[in-house]
Amino acid sequence: MSTSNVTVFMPSVLTLIGIPGLESVQCWIGIPFCAMYLTAMFGNSMLLIIIKSERSLHEPMYIFLGMLGVTDIALATTIMPKMLGIFWFHVPEIYFESCLLQMWLIHTFQCIESGILLSMALDRYVAIHYPLRHGSIFTHQLVTQIGAMVTVRAAILVAPCLVLIKCRLQFYHTTIISHCYCEHMAIVKLAAENVRINKIYGLFVAFAVAGFDLIFITLSYIQIFITVFRLPQKEARSKAFNTCIAHICVFLQFYFLAFFSFFTHRFGAHVPPYIHILFSSIYLLVPPFLNPLVYGAKTKQIRIHVVKMLCS
Repeated sequence: MSTSNVTVFMPSVLTLIGIPGLESVQCWIGIPFCAMYLTAMFGNSMLLIIIKSERSLHEPMYIFLGMLGVTDIALATTIMPKMLGIFWFHVPEIYFESCLLQMWLIHTFQCIESGILLSMALDRYVAIHYPLRHGSIFTHQLVTQIGAMVTVRAAILVAPCLVLIKCRLQFYHTTIISHCYCEHMAIVKLAAENVRINKIYGLFVAFAVAGFDLIFITLSYIQIFITVFRLPQKEARSKAFNTCIAHICVFLQFYFLAFFSFFTHRFGAHVPPYIHILFSSIYLLVPPFLNPLVYGAKTKQIRIHVVKMLCS
């Protein structure tokens, strides 16, 4: 029901236009996106099969890697079907509640991924700093508890974003979202009411999760490097670096894309919309696409089992 010529009361359907300014070439953009999604599904599924089937990989580092693979599959699957529906089949409409659910799932999986990266950094810190005590500290029970805590933290922190939109915002300037998936700020900007609380809470969640995790990941790797440089043998230093290099690559690409997307959405008034939307989409698709490739290439145990699986 419209309350005026320019506002809509509690719309039941929203419209995702895709990448503004590039509508005519979206069908071609969908091809590499689909290829990245299929590669991510195949790579992460293979990682999960290898980690599950090989008892020698039932260690904290690989269990965390399995959690990361599950999160990557879930995150990519949350956005890609609808995105390809917009790009290839011209189906831009989405129910308001479905849009909110997609928003909650996307940001929840992002927070879970950040928490898993922190857990992996702490695991490497203990493995290198206290190698003799690593097995007694990072038990399977502790790893399970960490996974549960990371998931609960993400779900609880992101849920108020959904509630604030549903309960506070009733009037909207438009039902058209200039995006190819439902993102928190993209929905909030549609509102014709005061959205200051929504923006403040969004910033709080971003800095409470990404800021907290980034600080402790950085501190962990600083301590790791200090410990590694003190090792007397060159071979031991090289082995320790090779153990961490895959984690560092994943950590850098995840947070670089995350902060670029976050700050351009809020403060990049002069950044063309299509640049921001492209980077936002790449930010969600690149980690699931690259993670299995990076870990498969840089982790010797996984590389051996991948070759064995492919040969058999």
